[in-house]
Amino acid sequence: MPSVTTHDPATGEEIRSYELFTDQQVAEIVEAAGTAFQTWRRTPLETRAEAVRRLGQLLRDNERELSELMTAEMGKPIAQGAPEVQLCAAICDWTADHAAEVLADREESTEGGRAIVTHQPVGVIYGIQPWNFPIYQVIRFSVPQLAAGNTVLLKHAQSVFGMALRLEELYHEAGVPRDAFRSLLIDHDQSDDVIARPEVRGVTLTGSDTAGRHIAARAGEHLKKSVVELGSNDAYLVLGDADVEQAVELSVQGRITNNGQTCVAAKRFIVVDDVYDAFKDAYVEAMGAIEMGDPRQEGCTLGPMSAEGLRDDLHEQVIASVEKGAKVLVGGEKPDRPGAWYPATVLENVQPGQPAYDDELFGPVASLIRVADDEEAVRVANDSRYGLGGGIFSRDTARAVELARTELDTGMVNVNGYNLAQPHLPFGGVKDSGYGREHGSWGLHEFVNIKTVMIDG
Repeated sequence: MPSVTTHDPATGEEIRSYELFTDQQVAEIVEAAGTAFQTWRRTPLETRAEAVRRLGQLLRDNERELSELMTAEMGKPIAQGAPEVQLCAAICDWTADHAAEVLADREESTEGGRAIVTHQPVGVIYGIQPWNFPIYQVIRFSVPQLAAGNTVLLKHAQSVFGMALRLEELYHEAGVPRDAFRSLLIDHDQSDDVIARPEVRGVTLTGSDTAGRHIAARAGEHLKKSVVELGSNDAYLVLGDADVEQAVELSVQGRITNNGQTCVAAKRFIVVDDVYDAFKDAYVEAMGAIEMGDPRQEGCTLGPMSAEGLRDDLHEQVIASVEKGAKVLVGGEKPDRPGAWYPATVLENVQPGQPAYDDELFGPVASLIRVADDEEAVRVANDSRYGLGGGIFSRDTARAVELARTELDTGMVNVNGYNLAQPHLPFGGVKDSGYGREHGSWGLHEFVNIKTVMIDG
C-alpha cells in the first residue's frame, strides 16, 4: 500500500511515514465498528458518559504532549495548544454532565392514550476531519455520538496522522471499546467506499465547500444523514460608534489565531467611513508589528502555515486580488526560507471579483472594506456565498445584538468580542458554510433516531 509522510511545517523536515490501510483492513474495521455498536448502544448511558468524562481528564493529563504534537504536525503556536486541549476537555465534561438530560425520553399525550418520544442511537458515524484543530475537530463530533450510543470512525487529515493514532489510544484508555472508536489511515477513494458501507449511518465533515459538496452528494446517494461544517470569509463590522481601540485589538486576534487558519477567523473587516482611517492606521500598525516566530517558543503569536502548498495557494490569492485592484498595506511577500511561512498581511481596496472579497483566505491575510454607513456594512457582510460566523463592534450593544439576530445571514455572530466555540452553544453555518450543528444539545440530537412510540389505553 502507498504511504504518507508527515512534515514539520516550520522546517519542512520529515516527521514520520505511515502506511495506508488496505481495502481489506478498512472493511474489517468498519464491520467491527458495526458489531461493536450492538454492544455499545446497550451499554448504560451513565457508563458511556463516564468514559467521555475520563477522556476529558486524559486530555488534561496529556496536555503538554498533545500541544507539542500539534505544533510539530501543523505548526500551531505552542501557547495555543493548551486552550484547545482545555476546550476539548470542557466538551467532554459538558457532555458527560448533560447527555442523560438531553437524550431523556419525553412523554406526550395523544387522543385516547399517550406517546413516548425517545432518542436512540443509529449506528456507525463517520467523521472526516481537517488538520487545523486536530484535537478539537475530533472531539466535537465524536464525543456526543459516543455518549448517545453510536460508534465512531475517524478519517483525519493525512498531515496529522500522528494525532489521529494518539487520540485513538486515549479514547481506548478512557474506556471506549476498541472497535467503538477507530482511526482510519486512508485516502479519498477509500473514504467514499466507507460512506457507502451499510454499517455507516451518518457522515460528518469539516472542510472546504468543495469537499462538502462531494461528501454531501456521496452521503445523499446512499441516503445517509450528513452534517457539513465548511469554510467561510467571516465579516466583522466596525460601525460608526465602535470603540476603535477594542475593535483593532480583537480584529488582530481574530485574524492571526491559529496562524490565521480557522474557519471562523475574522477575515473581512467592513469599516464604516467615519472610523475607517483610524481603524486602518491602527490595524496596519498592529499587524505589521507581528513577527513570525518559532511555534515551539511560548512567546510565538504567528507560526508557519500547515503546509507549503497551502501557503503558496494563499499567496496566489493575494496576487490575484492585487491584480484586480487590491492594495497591500503590509506583508504580502512570501519569505525566502524553508517552511510554510507567510507574514501578517493587510489588503485594502478589496472589491467583488477579488479572491480577498469572494473566497476564503485561509491564512494570516486581512481584507479591509470601506463602507458609507451601517446599512451598507450589513449589505456587504451578507454579500457572500458563505455564512458561518461574523462579528459586530458597536458601543450600542442592544442595536448590535438586534442586527446580529435579524440581519446577518450567518450561523454565529460575536458582538464586541471574538470567541471560537463554547461547549454548550450550537456551532455551524448556512449557505455554502454548510448545514447541521455541533456542540450542546444540538450536537447530541444530530445523529439519533427521534422515535415516537404511541400507546393506546
